[in-house]
Amino acid sequence: MSTEIKIKASDGHSFDAWQSEARGEKKGSVVVLHAITGRISHLADVCDQWADNGYTAIAPSLFDRISPNIINSYDPDGVKAGIDHYTSLTEKQILTDIAASSEKLKRNQPVVISGFCTGGTWAWVSAAKLHFDAMVNYYGSHVPAWLHISPNCPSIIHYGDIDHCVSMKEIADIQTANPDLKIKIHPGAKHAFFNPEQESYHTEAAKISWAQSMEFLDQVLF
Repeated sequence: MSTEIKIKASDGHSFDAWQSEARGEKKGSVVVLHAITGRISHLADVCDQWADNGYTAIAPSLFDRISPNIINSYDPDGVKAGIDHYTSLTEKQILTDIAASSEKLKRNQPVVISGFCTGGTWAWVSAAKLHFDAMVNYYGSHVPAWLHISPNCPSIIHYGDIDHCVSMKEIADIQTANPDLKIKIHPGAKHAFFNPEQESYHTEAAKISWAQSMEFLDQVLF
């Protein structure tokens, strides 16, 4: 079960995070970045899912730099608030907190970066600018705006073929700019297809994408 922990960044900022310790065969660890909704309870479940597969997981609350315990709803007002929250943070602030989360996890095993939606975008940036051993990215919503940089580690990214945030043309552009990137397209899936709390949840895409991610990590890390 995930528990709440405190992490202190290099600039003195302290923030909350979910943490779930690896169970069974210990393969490594992972930093999981939240969407515009903030560090919702679903992220605790995701950390547990990672832990069940052998990865100690930490999901930091990046919005704690604004105010503690920010949770945004799934309605249009919540979406706007979440976009505003992420936009109000600087790249330096976000990467500092991600780096602190990674340092908390380092145990002489691989460290993975993962994220959903805008968290997926920052997973992309982190994979390019920080040190991670692999990236597992779920529908990074602004990745097309970051094609001037590329992940420096083996990476997989998942999109639904009817994602309203990233078009199939933009996905093709991501692939063209990153020939070694594994992109998985999930038929009939929308944005946020992995989150069972949202109407866009797609059971099959969530199940298949997870299996693909775990298989990918087994191939590139071990």
